[in-house]
Amino acid sequence: MTEGTTSAAAEGADTLTRLEQEGEIAADYLEGLLDIADLDGDIDMDVEADRAAVSIISDSGTRDLQKLVGRDGEVLEALQELTRLAVHRETGDRSRLMLDIAGYRAKKRTELSELGAKAAADAKNSGEPVKLNPMTPFERKVVHDAVKAAGLRSESEGEEPQRFVVVLPN
Repeated sequence: MTEGTTSAAAEGADTLTRLEQEGEIAADYLEGLLDIADLDGDIDMDVEADRAAVSIISDSGTRDLQKLVGRDGEVLEALQELTRLAVHRETGDRSRLMLDIAGYRAKKRTELSELGAKAAADAKNSGEPVKLNPMTPFERKVVHDAVKAAGLRSESEGEEPQRFVVVLPN
């Protein structure tokens, strides 16, 4: 192994350790929140795409956890930001942690991937740009990835909270 290879491996291990630490801090914070709200839920931690991923799941059904998702994921977005702030307070570093509750984000990711693929097909067929409705940063990222996988380009336009994706034909 060369010195550069050793350094890259060490850097990768350091990143993984840091992301696992973020997950642990987030899990502790969320467990406290679940206790305060008197909700049952298990915390699952992982590292996905260079970011910590924490999920709250429940064996007793997801009905109680839906309160933590809210309408269109609004409460989930707020809890994710609060959890990121809790991690930042402990580590001093900005966190890109992703939070999922009751599988909401996983389901949303599937729906948005399908939307991005359909918009890409529409742009290819019509030769015209396809503008989508305003979305959160998470939603736009999923759509951008789906459009890229379909072989097209996309851009975000507008100002938050009215920022939206435009799928561009070749």
